[in-house]
Amino acid sequence: MAYILHLETATKVCSVALSNNGKLIEVIETEEDGYTHAENLTVFVEQILSNAKLTPKDLAAVSVTSGPGSYTGLRIGVSTAKGLCYALGIPLIAVNALEAIAAQGHELHPTKNICALIDARRMEVFAGIYDIEMKELKAISADVIAEDTYSDFENLLICGDGAEKLQEIWKDRNLEFDVRIKSSAKGHVQKAFEKFQAEQFEDVAYFEPFYLKDFVALKSKKRV
Repeated sequence: MAYILHLETATKVCSVALSNNGKLIEVIETEEDGYTHAENLTVFVEQILSNAKLTPKDLAAVSVTSGPGSYTGLRIGVSTAKGLCYALGIPLIAVNALEAIAAQGHELHPTKNICALIDARRMEVFAGIYDIEMKELKAISADVIAEDTYSDFENLLICGDGAEKLQEIWKDRNLEFDVRIKSSAKGHVQKAFEKFQAEQFEDVAYFEPFYLKDFVALKSKKRV
């Protein structure tokens, strides 16, 4: 049995999931009501293990959002994950926040290319685009959105918390939106299990999240 704990803290959603051999057991998460990760994350971890009648010693690994996303949220998630891995002597697995969103989109819309977006404020987003086999079509980037952004890509399903504000701007384009799909630890499950099987682990001592925020700030300054 490979029980993996999954921590997702890239956005306002604070989410914890538990899986066994790549199958989701449970997810506990907040709504988008502000950054409450510091208050909720460890409580959710304790609750989800208790619900499954497990202890931390039953865990085979911990997966955590590697970014991009909120600086504070990512720091809290990574610090918690590293603490657990240090204490338990288990591997740390990194899962990209946009790929985790896209995984949920792919499950619900398997015939669509997925454009996963995280709101980076104003008209800026963190973005990744994936094909129907979840292969990367566009490298993760921080972008300022315009009416024709990503027009080179077809058959797109737009999701993530950056999608909602773009529905009006892109209303005349042949795009599909699913604003129900947000950041969630359940999007980690398959990728984390694949990495676990391949022993693609992070160095707990040196692992740090990535933010992309410097790139966004630079583009914003140029635009003013």
